[in-house]
Amino acid sequence: MAIQNDVVPPSSQQALQAQFLTIAEEEAGQRIDNYLLRICKGVPKSHVYRILRSGEVRVNKGRIDQLYRLVEGDVVRIPPIRIAEKSSSQVAPGAEFDIVFEDTHLLVIDKPAGVAVHGGSGVSYGVIEQLRASRPQAKFLELVHRLDRETSGLLLLAKKRSALTNLHEQMRDGHTDKRYLTMVHGDWINKRQHVKLPLHKYTTADGERRVVVQAGGMESHTVFNLKRKWQEFALLEAELKTGRTHQIRVHLASSGFPILGDDKYGDFPFNKALQKGTATRGALKRMFLHAHQITFTHPDSGEPMTLRAPLPAECERFLVSLGQAVA
Repeated sequence: MAIQNDVVPPSSQQALQAQFLTIAEEEAGQRIDNYLLRICKGVPKSHVYRILRSGEVRVNKGRIDQLYRLVEGDVVRIPPIRIAEKSSSQVAPGAEFDIVFEDTHLLVIDKPAGVAVHGGSGVSYGVIEQLRASRPQAKFLELVHRLDRETSGLLLLAKKRSALTNLHEQMRDGHTDKRYLTMVHGDWINKRQHVKLPLHKYTTADGERRVVVQAGGMESHTVFNLKRKWQEFALLEAELKTGRTHQIRVHLASSGFPILGDDKYGDFPFNKALQKGTATRGALKRMFLHAHQITFTHPDSGEPMTLRAPLPAECERFLVSLGQAVA
């Protein structure tokens, strides 16, 4: 039996053949459907599930269903299917980012603003594709969570399947603590404020992802702590109790305190004015939202970890330009 660990593009095959893939340690633990969707790039999702339902996909020569979880050493038979080759124009350039922590299980970086975490929605590539390109020897590298493109700060990536599964469980069970620093426009009063507003996600006519506060939406909870206050600005720390798309941005905008520089939910005329400095403040040309702290349990050692990333220079300069805080 031929055993190989790469799906050969059809242009390099004289005839399409069944592929036999051996599951490595870092691939074990995932469901067979998720595994196939990841490796069968260019194959419609409906086709992947069709070959699963028909029994054409075999594990160790036996039939399985889509809920089967792979074990190290399993031999997966994938029937002859045409897999689209990647366009050379879409190849991500290798890049490294500021590393906050790294070991054999985890990679934690300080993502800059303006960089997507992954390709899609009009973006050819993001952090994950660039890191994979710069680390061709890495057998496994996956995003543990996501940050909006214009949000900077701590981003966790798993270097082992077991680490990814463990951290996902911690996040799902509420055992991680993610904190963001953000600055809003308005007269913020409370030292500590809970915002619980249901969020509904939708897609606009031009394919843009948006979120709105709406009855019947997903339960969402953010706690905001006042760090510093000026006459018309407030620096807040946001604690995520749930992890919904655009949660902090929508919770603040819907409460009457838009994040400075937010191009989706912010005060657009004010954002435009912010891009130019005045006699009383500096300029700000980005969204002021930064993932500055995360606490979790190391997926291998079990040790508690708290990692931090300082405010980016452009945000720090804006704070300094405001002068002495009033509270």
